[in-house]
Amino acid sequence: MTSKRVSARTTPPRTAAPFDARDYLESAGLARPAVKFARNASVFQQGDVADHVLYIQSGGVKLSVVSKAGREAVVAMLGPGDFFGEGCLAGQKLRMGSATTVTPSAILLVPKQAMVGLLHKEHEMSDRFIAHMLARNIRIEEDLIDQLFNSSEKRLARALLLLARYGQKDTPARVVPRLSQETLAEMIGTTRSRVNFFLNKFKKLGFIEYDGDRPLKINQSLLSVVLHD
Repeated sequence: MTSKRVSARTTPPRTAAPFDARDYLESAGLARPAVKFARNASVFQQGDVADHVLYIQSGGVKLSVVSKAGREAVVAMLGPGDFFGEGCLAGQKLRMGSATTVTPSAILLVPKQAMVGLLHKEHEMSDRFIAHMLARNIRIEEDLIDQLFNSSEKRLARALLLLARYGQKDTPARVVPRLSQETLAEMIGTTRSRVNFFLNKFKKLGFIEYDGDRPLKINQSLLSVVLHD
């Protein structure tokens, strides 16, 4: 009696395609050619009419606010895949802060009403947007704790890791967009001279690769500064 051997072919499981906000915008007929901005270009100014939600296709954006006394504070640094200007969806009529590119950038602008309709219609887009908002809120809370309890050295190390998008799968290269020491000082609430001192210290310890105006490269060892008590 002969037995037949049955070979079963296994098909590798499909992996879900990465979310692409532009695909959803195009499917809804909302996508327009991304607006190109040079480095240090103004995307919008504090007090401008808030009538669009913006999505960073490539590049980076700095969000800042200016007090009545004229003092500027950097409140967020954003990169590819991030939304901003979403306050208009909650009834914000004027921009509460300014947005400035930190590298050459391509940004999609979606009119407020069109974005509202898309979020109601496309559930995956809505889920992604809610996740983005929750992540931003968590980041704001972490930034506040960082400012209250951590030293300026640890705050700088954390800021550099965040700028290099440390831990994000889509960014294997740990390179920070070219930023001035003044901007870094505004981000962490210290002076430019302190930032310069710590950058040189990190460089000597091998935590970063830093050479004047060239992009700053972050090594994984910088994480030890953040984790050290």
